[in-house]
Amino acid sequence: MKIGVLISRILLGLLFFIFGLNDFLNFIPVPPMPPSDGLTFATILMTHHYMAFVGGLMVIAGALLLVGRFVPLALVILGPILVNILLYHFLLNQSGAIIGIVATLLEVFLIWAYRLSFRGLFDAAPEVS
Repeated sequence: MKIGVLISRILLGLLFFIFGLNDFLNFIPVPPMPPSDGLTFATILMTHHYMAFVGGLMVIAGALLLVGRFVPLALVILGPILVNILLYHFLLNQSGAIIGIVATLLEVFLIWAYRLSFRGLFDAAPEVS
């Protein structure tokens, strides 16, 4: 079990760290997209530097996963990013959805492995300090 968690954590961390850095350094060429609503949406996000913010979050969360510290925090940061990746690929641009599905499966496995760290999120009446 520990080996599976380590492999999943490293794979997910590398995936988001590398693709997050690519938002800043552009070392992986992105093929041109055909004209579509997905292209319009992506253009708006890039033009207004929203993707730079998301890329920064991806780098931070990926680094946390690679280092193995604050893993539950990294998983919480990546959750909404993965939802947006899946929604983008399912609704606007169907190509490349397999990477998002694999990343989501890795995320769900890691959330299950670190489930004890998420106990407080499911308290019906949490205590206030």
